[in-house]
Amino acid sequence: MPKKPRTRPPASDLLRVKPKTVPHEFVLDGLSSVSFYTRPMFGCLAIYLADKIVLILRDKPTHISDNGVWLATTEEHHASLRKDFPNLRSIGVLGKKVTGWQVLPADAPDFEQAAVRACELVVARDPRIGKVPGTRKKGTRKKARKSRTRR
Repeated sequence: MPKKPRTRPPASDLLRVKPKTVPHEFVLDGLSSVSFYTRPMFGCLAIYLADKIVLILRDKPTHISDNGVWLATTEEHHASLRKDFPNLRSIGVLGKKVTGWQVLPADAPDFEQAAVRACELVVARDPRIGKVPGTRKKGTRKKARKSRTRR
């Protein structure tokens, strides 16, 4: 039996699709004075400023202790950032004790104030926040095994 061609659902069905919510949407308002763009990443929302990833917004039902605003930084800046953000810590879901990523936890008493302050630092182009994502090298992905056919 021939396959039916795929067709697009009617526009009325497309309107019924539930829009995805932006976690901690107020952060986007805090960045409104600069040009930035977002991309979905691992069920979160990554925020880029020019060529740098600066923040990730996370609100997921698993590993809730890592929900909040993730700051892209490097280990050398952790101590100075902790002076500005006393509740800043490494992200547990990544499995390493110390990572370049640090989180302003959503369950911290000063979460909203800290997130707004982080936005101010991003807008001011604070060199402690933001990383240029690395490029993938050819051959880093595992190659799919070729299936063998019997003759």
